Amino acid sequence: MQAFTVHKGLVAPMDRDNVDTDAIIPKQFLKSIQRSGFGPNLFDEWRYLDVGQPGQEHVVRKPNPDFVLNQPRYQGASVLLARKNFGCGSSREHAPWALDQYGFRAILAPSFADIFFNNCFKNGLLPIVLPESVIAKLFDEVHAFPGYQLTIDLPRQVVVKGDGEEIPFEVQAFRKFCLTNGFDDIGLTLRHADKIRAFEAERLAAKPWLNHRLVG
Repeated sequence: MQAFTVHKGLVAPMDRDNVDTDAIIPKQFLKSIQRSGFGPNLFDEWRYLDVGQPGQEHVVRKPNPDFVLNQPRYQGASVLLARKNFGCGSSREHAPWALDQYGFRAILAPSFADIFFNNCFKNGLLPIVLPESVIAKLFDEVHAFPGYQLTIDLPRQVVVKGDGEEIPFEVQAFRKFCLTNGFDDIGLTLRHADKIRAFEAERLAAKPWLNHRLVG
């Protein structure tokens, strides 16, 4: 998992309440057994004028020129500004996969759905909860100033605006530790790989029959 420390990026505004996970990555794309390749289908039903299907060539599809991520001023955005209850709906982990694989590193919103919020941390994506009034002001600034960027400083737990103003945010210490070190659940376990190997060797020495396999 990619570590997150300090990130500066262009901000794209998703000006909708209650954006659910089926909007983030529609259900037909969940058929894939891979954990990659979801970025081109992020917000698929809003992003394109035709109906998307797995394995489709994206270069021949019809983009919706009115959708925010298709507008030239937001190309290359890596910070998503959202409204309340972002990520509601089903618990699909494909939603943070799609956001991450599109290029987003952080999402700022007044509130998130619980399961989506947890899944973001497990996949290297930083969800930041800020007061609704602060989010509203950021929306105004993003719309007013093309090329609007924010710096997310996770170690210091602040969002830094272009004028130097700092907006503090809260993050659970364990989640912060995992993100800043790039540890997903597997990475956390592998920190103890030497102890695991030692335990397995000791166990097999004491109970060698456990290493026998049935042949049939």
